[in-house]
Amino acid sequence: MTTSSAPVRMKARRERTFTTPAGTPDYIKIGLWLSLVVTAALWAVPFYIMFVTSLKSKAEIANSAAWELPQEWLWSNYADAVETGNLWTTGGNSLLISVIKVPLGLLLAAAVAFAIARIRFRGSRALLAFIAVGSMVPIQIGLGPLFNTMLSLDLLNNRWGLLLPYLAFGIPYQVFVLYGFMRSIPDEIEESARVDGASTLRIFFRLILPLAKPALAALFILDFVATWNEYAIATTLLQSQANWTVPLAVQSFSTQFSTDFGPLNAFVFMSAVPVLIVYLLFQRYFVSGALAGAVKG
Repeated sequence: MTTSSAPVRMKARRERTFTTPAGTPDYIKIGLWLSLVVTAALWAVPFYIMFVTSLKSKAEIANSAAWELPQEWLWSNYADAVETGNLWTTGGNSLLISVIKVPLGLLLAAAVAFAIARIRFRGSRALLAFIAVGSMVPIQIGLGPLFNTMLSLDLLNNRWGLLLPYLAFGIPYQVFVLYGFMRSIPDEIEESARVDGASTLRIFFRLILPLAKPALAALFILDFVATWNEYAIATTLLQSQANWTVPLAVQSFSTQFSTDFGPLNAFVFMSAVPVLIVYLLFQRYFVSGALAGAVKG
């Protein structure tokens, strides 16, 4: 038992080092780790500088390096940012829209992708191509007609009015990704469920959706970030400050208090925290799910 487990321990020990079994440096692994460290630094350094700056006074920001820790930690900058930028209202608006739009959009996209990928009918390929073209339409092209449409529907300057265009622009890409994932599910799994008497609706909710969890989690992250940070449609449809979302509040705050860098960075940092939390909760599914649609359908 000791003899058989020794090669396993030696192999595990080699995998934790930067050398090959022959004892030469593993330059590929070294390069990957260096790339990982550089990428992590490029991501983390701006957050660090933004956080440190958010705790400094005007005088200290002007007289100290951006990466230096503050001599006096001004947590009051966060209270000033919340009060001045009306963060609770704008953050609540963005959160309300995101928690409704993202799950609803994913459910609709999954249903459409399931119908195209698993239910055989004439014109399914043409329908998929039409949806794929819809995912390529830039938002900026539709802002003018969108404004007139929402005005005629009496949904202008209404938080709930954002849901319709957000769903319309988000669902096509999600359908395209989920279609590829659902096409990769073996037909035998669905056929065995039908033999056991499962209906199409039951197969969708009890079989297909659980199997599509990695793709749904990846799309949840991408869609939440896109919805939380969306600016073009929000600034076109929302006019009163009470209905603003976080991007509009950040833009207004940076315009009015562009020289007050402490509260400004505090406001931006707090507005990014929900997105970071969502990513950390679902990040283990992100890599596998992001590539889920990259299969031959």
